[in-house]
Amino acid sequence: MTAVDYTVIVVYLAGMLALGWWGMRRTTSTSDFLVAGRRLGPFMYSGTMAAIVLGGASTIGGVGLGYQYGLSGAWMVITIGLGLLALSVFFSARIARLKVYTVSQMLDLRYGGSSGLISGIVMWGYTLMLAVTSTIAYATIFDVIFGLDRIIAIVLGGAIVVCYSTLGGMWSITLTDMVQFVVKTVGVLLLLLPIAVVKAGGFGAMKSELPHGYFSPLGIGGQTVFTYVLIYSFGMLIGQDIWQRVFTARDDKVARRGGTAAGTYCLAYAVAGAVIGTAAKVLYPKLDAPDDAFATIVKDSLPVGVKGLVLAAALSAVMSTSSGALIACATVANNDIWARLRGRTLRTAGGAHDEVGGNRVFILIMGIAVIGISVALNNVVEALTVAYNVLVGGLLMPILGGLLWKRGTGAGALASVGVGGLTVIALMGWKGILANEPIYFGLLASLVAYVAVSLATKPTDAAILDAWRRRLAGEPPAPASEATSPATAGA
Repeated sequence: MTAVDYTVIVVYLAGMLALGWWGMRRTTSTSDFLVAGRRLGPFMYSGTMAAIVLGGASTIGGVGLGYQYGLSGAWMVITIGLGLLALSVFFSARIARLKVYTVSQMLDLRYGGSSGLISGIVMWGYTLMLAVTSTIAYATIFDVIFGLDRIIAIVLGGAIVVCYSTLGGMWSITLTDMVQFVVKTVGVLLLLLPIAVVKAGGFGAMKSELPHGYFSPLGIGGQTVFTYVLIYSFGMLIGQDIWQRVFTARDDKVARRGGTAAGTYCLAYAVAGAVIGTAAKVLYPKLDAPDDAFATIVKDSLPVGVKGLVLAAALSAVMSTSSGALIACATVANNDIWARLRGRTLRTAGGAHDEVGGNRVFILIMGIAVIGISVALNNVVEALTVAYNVLVGGLLMPILGGLLWKRGTGAGALASVGVGGLTVIALMGWKGILANEPIYFGLLASLVAYVAVSLATKPTDAAILDAWRRRLAGEPPAPASEATSPATAGA
């Protein structure tokens, strides 16, 4: 690392704080703070969506998987991209038209306010762990950049994200994510990828140096790919951090087209990470750990200045996911848990509860909690696996069922969340956190509980379903229905 590289990184970090301050000046309402005023156009929407889904796991972890398995190491990030494409093509337009702030508010609208608190607690746990795993990743990057102690690195990286997120909420995060998207694109796709391949002698030399399995599309294993689909593709469909970005779209066309562009970008990013990792295997065949591949190839293969930019790209990847998870965690904690416990609900615009200050306080509180937990935890993979397993096992069926099956009921949704979540937790304790069985059997148990209890209980009130249908279609609500139906709670 030279003075030029350090200067690039310090300027980048200072720019993030400056954009946080600028975003604060644009934030005057809850809508601005939580969903950027619901007015992002296609370019900003697609850039910020790509930024949040491609974090440290996709960048450092994606290169590490390429180092360990070759081109098939792209599958983890590919399944993320496929999940985002499915969300954008099939669901994003309807989600955007709901005009809510959280996934739990969507469940309230669909089922009549019977499952929001429990689903909010599950979603809060997921977003908290997602923010923690992103924050832990600062230790690796700042160790490479400055040689900092792990705790200092986590506190420094976390404090920067908490600062700009607290200042301007989603507007600050949107502005910083756009910069991070550009930095990642230039640093990883346009610089590190071609340089790594050239340093490794080109694809011909890579094929001659490495076993044939490194170039097999399923070298990582078919069961592993299937598990990635269940965890990451389905996780993209229902995560609060992803939905909150959908809510920022100016209209449903932006949500669909911008999300499709972001999903396609993810596929390219997945292949790039695997190729970089494969090149690193040729150059450094005996690294201590696969996840060291990214930092090693950056340190040893890139010229002055470029090295700083690519490390800033890795920092960008972690910061974008960390900030998105943090605001999602705070939004759920404030509006789905704390407000419900106090007997209050959040309105879509205006009203006595349209308070930016309260949401700022919750981002600050959650940010401090995330930094504290990150300092105490070490295993990133296990924490992320727990988060996704509980999220998908507990909430996938009630959410997709609510969107696709009219006969689903609030009782069925509650049963599905409880049975699926408990099954996942029990099997993780029995088979191990990283086993495949928890998500397989958790999803099956959740589906059976949802269908069986829904069919055994009284159908959802017709007024609630009518209000739900109108919201999904973007139609104005029927006055009588809104006045009498609990479906308006949490809207």
